[in-house]
Amino acid sequence: MRTPLRGILHAHSSSLSVAHRLLDLAVIAVGGYGVNLLTGMPMSSEAWMQILLAAVAFHWLAEYHQLYGSWRGERIARELLKVANYWGLAFVLLLFVDYLLLQPDDLADNSQMAWFAVVLVALCGYRLAIRSVLHTLRAQGFNTRRVAIVGTGHCGERLAMSIERAPWMGLNLLGFYDEAPQQIDLARIGRRISVLGDLDQLIQDARDGKIDKVYITLELGAQARLQELIKGLSDTTASVYVIPDVFMFELLHARSESINGLPSISIFDSPMDGAWSVVKRLEDIVLSSLILTMIALPLMLIALAIKLTSPGPVLFRQRRYGLDGRPIMVWKFRSMSVQENGAVVTQATRNDSRITPLGAFLRRTSLDELPQFFNVLLGDMSVVGPRPHAVAHNEQYRKQVSGYMLRHKVKPGITGWAQINGWRGETDTLDKMQKRVEFDLQYIEHWSVWLDLKIILLTLFKGFVNKNAF
Repeated sequence: MRTPLRGILHAHSSSLSVAHRLLDLAVIAVGGYGVNLLTGMPMSSEAWMQILLAAVAFHWLAEYHQLYGSWRGERIARELLKVANYWGLAFVLLLFVDYLLLQPDDLADNSQMAWFAVVLVALCGYRLAIRSVLHTLRAQGFNTRRVAIVGTGHCGERLAMSIERAPWMGLNLLGFYDEAPQQIDLARIGRRISVLGDLDQLIQDARDGKIDKVYITLELGAQARLQELIKGLSDTTASVYVIPDVFMFELLHARSESINGLPSISIFDSPMDGAWSVVKRLEDIVLSSLILTMIALPLMLIALAIKLTSPGPVLFRQRRYGLDGRPIMVWKFRSMSVQENGAVVTQATRNDSRITPLGAFLRRTSLDELPQFFNVLLGDMSVVGPRPHAVAHNEQYRKQVSGYMLRHKVKPGITGWAQINGWRGETDTLDKMQKRVEFDLQYIEHWSVWLDLKIILLTLFKGFVNKNAF
């Protein structure tokens, strides 16, 4: 069974993206050093300055033009053309600065051209090699994505043709979804693709986790159908794209993606992709490690107090939804006489008889959540993010609050934008949960490291003790 291998690279996409950037910079540096070594030139400070300038210029151009996005939908020829253009521009800038400012004698003109040629061949060569390996892996069922197309019109057929003609993208086309059941005859590639169901069936299949990506190709005139479909898909963790125009919708961290030359724009996606997810992870590791070091003694004292004041375990584990709706076990200090973790979980209320005397204090001060820093260190949670809810509450509110499941496009957090704005504690009315989700989605849409630091700082002053915490 190949299902566990299907996303083998997706789980490490952030690390691979960073490695890709570092490898480009290493190629430029090693190429410059190697040419100097072979030509007998000394590595002076001016020579190192040239290498640094070229590396910075190439990196800036590559980042600005999104060279390090997903390779899945990009033709190798187009990517190599980008690499050649950006390295050429960086080298021209180097020569310009060299001529006007530095004017060193360390690298003769022929050595500079040799450096340009060596780096260009290396940058393109390793990309060709990686693409070849990925093509082989995807042919064996590794690193593939299950995709569905909504709409059987001309645009849908063209997208299906592009996917079927480009197996190197690793997109496994499951079929079409439309209101009219039929088969799409792609005679030119020798395959008939079935319509798997209507739009309601698509939403259900996406909820069941059968689909990784949904490409919507309905005509823009069907605006009502589009809005209804997008609303339904917001209750899933599938990545959703519309081809070609989605500007009438309210987007959640929109970005573009190329599917074998066809442009698409994501509607629901995570801002913490590629290098940014590595930054977020490093932020979590550093902060959780520092905090756990500082609170080690309080953790032991609280654990001892719980053990001495009430029967039962010190820690309480509850099943919650994590990133992409995957289940995780969240740790808390036990603050109640019960340990509800089933299909029905009753929210704590003011003066709740289930809460122990010590538990009431722990909950009012949020000290019961301190063990979740271990969840952060293990990678299940973040220091900052939407607060995780019990699975029973997720299943209840996903049916009542539009866009509720989009909270799970990022890792859940110990503190969050909603919490410091007062939307924490019991959600005894639907509008309270709607406001919490609204602030959670604002956080996802506008995420940055600085926003995380702001939330952490505000949590110190008004996030721990709150009138709604009981």
